Amino acid sequence: MASTPSIQLERLVEIDLHSPIGQFRAAPVALGEGAPRAFLGAYCADFDDDPYVEMFFLPTDTLKVALLTASGETLWERDLGRGVVPGVWFCPVLPFDLDGDGIDEIWYVDNDNVDHALGLSGYRLARLDARTGEVTGRWPWPLVDRSQALSHVFRNFIVGGHVRGEPVLVTAQGTYGDMALQAWRPEMTLRWEHTIARGDPGARGSHMCPIVDLDGDGAQELMWGERCIELDTGTERFCADRDSYRGHSDIVQPVLDHACGDWYLYTCREGDGDVSPRVALYDAQGQRVWGDVAYGHMDMGWVARLGDDRAPVAMAVRIGHKTCGPDGRFHYDRDAFAWHALTGQPYELPFDVYGTLPVDLNGDGYHELVRGLPGQDGTVLDRHGRVLGSVGAPAAMLGHLLDRPGEQILTYHANGRIEVWGDHCAEDRPGACARYQQPLYRANQRLGAVGYNVQVLGGL
Repeated sequence: MASTPSIQLERLVEIDLHSPIGQFRAAPVALGEGAPRAFLGAYCADFDDDPYVEMFFLPTDTLKVALLTASGETLWERDLGRGVVPGVWFCPVLPFDLDGDGIDEIWYVDNDNVDHALGLSGYRLARLDARTGEVTGRWPWPLVDRSQALSHVFRNFIVGGHVRGEPVLVTAQGTYGDMALQAWRPEMTLRWEHTIARGDPGARGSHMCPIVDLDGDGAQELMWGERCIELDTGTERFCADRDSYRGHSDIVQPVLDHACGDWYLYTCREGDGDVSPRVALYDAQGQRVWGDVAYGHMDMGWVARLGDDRAPVAMAVRIGHKTCGPDGRFHYDRDAFAWHALTGQPYELPFDVYGTLPVDLNGDGYHELVRGLPGQDGTVLDRHGRVLGSVGAPAAMLGHLLDRPGEQILTYHANGRIEVWGDHCAEDRPGACARYQQPLYRANQRLGAVGYNVQVLGGL
């Protein structure tokens, strides 16, 4: 077994929000040249509210948005009010610089009708000034078929990417049935619209929405489930397994083969009867490279650099049942699987992967794993399963967050304390520095408060 460089966990930032936290989402925010490192926090005393009727609950608190800095300051806080349901599928939040001035705007889904939190006619796309928290624009939120089930209607996304340097903002709705995407120019005129009816062939959406550039031409694409949609025109480049699969994938993660520069897509599927495989890897043209697992709900997974020579390893967890409500989210009857990500050969991981998230704390190009999903204790493991310490709480964001070597972990505590942890001994290898500068690294890091994208950087 190869030796592992020493890691000394250190609390680097601490902020007290003076508000109880049951849910916390985070994303980095650019405040302009010379401004301090900053990040957005979206939080509430309640756990993340889910639109599925067996999981939805009446919230007791309102969703807040705050702008926090790496020096421990809270620059501003805004209460979104009781018309906004405090859940990621009701109110995604995205920092994105659409007007190109070097300063992100904060985009989110608001609701004018404070007396009817589920009243779709009051939903709005809202824009905040990242420096002050003031509202600078509001537009009607596009609607899909209102007759769909609650769980199908309230699946909202906001994503940002670039077409050869030109910013494109995308709003999107749906995951399981009717789905629609709209792209916006800086002046908020419609650039394109893409609709997918519930009866159309091919996969549905996903709980992840990564930005990719599979052909490397600088015109990025959006992965909408197994559908690759060009940000420039809204054209669908491909839909993987279009003729054989009509379900949705909980995990859609881009994977870079560092040895040759080729891109792949790793997916873990939830449904569509007994259609297999439930786990698959596709190449940059949407052709399946390998598939495995014949049945079941693959609810979570990731790709991380755990193999020898930093080779990517893929993980998936199959569950038999899950519950979600004000006390949290719980998974039962779990089975875990792992593979050499590029070949599909089984890979044995010497630890329980449930609740883990990848992060390269010391900058050596290998990932550590933090038990960071909600309800987890923050234990940090190396790739061999050895315990390196603990950050003591769930993680809301992982990546290169501060002006120091290595990646860091942003955690949140029920008492309102936010912390950023890193490795005191971190030293970036050249590959780590190049990774931080990838346009796709920065584009996907912004998605921390949209969908379930917290692990998306692991495959880059």
